Amino acid sequence: MKLERSGLFLGIFFIALFCSCSSDDNLNGDVRTSETAHLYAASHSGPVKRYDINTGQVTTYNITSTDTEGIYFSQVDDSFTLASRSGSQLETYTGISTFQSGISVDLEPEFISGTDLESPRDLAVNGNFYIVSDDTDLDDDELTPEGRLFIYTKGSMGFTLRNVVTTKFRLWGIEFIGDDLYAAVDETNKIAVFRNFISTHALNRIVTADKIVAFQGLVRSHGLDFEDGTMILSDIGEAESNSDGALHVIQDFESKFNAASAGGFVKVEDQLRIAGNNTLLGNPVDVIYDSAYNVIFVAEAVNGGGRILAFNDATSIDGNISPDLKYSLAGVSSLFFHTE
Repeated sequence: MKLERSGLFLGIFFIALFCSCSSDDNLNGDVRTSETAHLYAASHSGPVKRYDINTGQVTTYNITSTDTEGIYFSQVDDSFTLASRSGSQLETYTGISTFQSGISVDLEPEFISGTDLESPRDLAVNGNFYIVSDDTDLDDDELTPEGRLFIYTKGSMGFTLRNVVTTKFRLWGIEFIGDDLYAAVDETNKIAVFRNFISTHALNRIVTADKIVAFQGLVRSHGLDFEDGTMILSDIGEAESNSDGALHVIQDFESKFNAASAGGFVKVEDQLRIAGNNTLLGNPVDVIYDSAYNVIFVAEAVNGGGRILAFNDATSIDGNISPDLKYSLAGVSSLFFHTE
């Protein structure tokens, strides 16, 4: 069970490493954690890292893939699953908690999918359905953008590809709210929704989003995460810039999204926006929001060579604020936060 957050969140994160790690580490505040509080990070540089917020220990899982995006931890079978860009497949690694914390361990996947993927970007899970967004330009024509959503089922013997749907826009982050799948429309400031996604789109075909809504002030949407009524959207701005990224916090998200007309927008005043030089946001490619702690974790791909950042008081702050945590991780691509 998650405990309610008390005071600043990230005080003891990496405390055991404070003296030994690079000067980029920045820790302050205090934290009341649940018994288990693990932040998993996938990357373009190989290993998966697990950061134990309670102890400050960092565990390194050396996996077979060298480039991954999208990560999901399952408490049910004590595993994490990743979308492998280097292997063009889903990979599940099991028995994660059986290893001592703070060590480096070599892992082999327990389950893999077929090598169906070309350019996977994110992973969303709903029950035994694992959905991968893929931004491959199928016709090599920039004037006709498209993306694909690979729909897998996971069983006792591994993954089965049920079907693939093609979207009429480029994809990046994806997120379920109930049975509805929300997707970042890459290269725009828009979010699309596919209602009752799994049951409605069971065939290989081109699909149309049920609704697409823009967000004022956002330049290029990438990551998104939803919990307890609040959606966090990440904005990478110009991909070449290491300082123009932002986070958009939308409370009561579903009501605001539904109230906007199709092709319309959510106004600036209906959002909180974290941006500016103090934030260290350049290309925030993935975000995780935890409502119990009211904290946003960010996979920042460019600023400082790649970092994990975190911001406390996520639903009450905005502007050019400094992160409450910054930790170097080159190539960081995706995050997952697990608490018990």
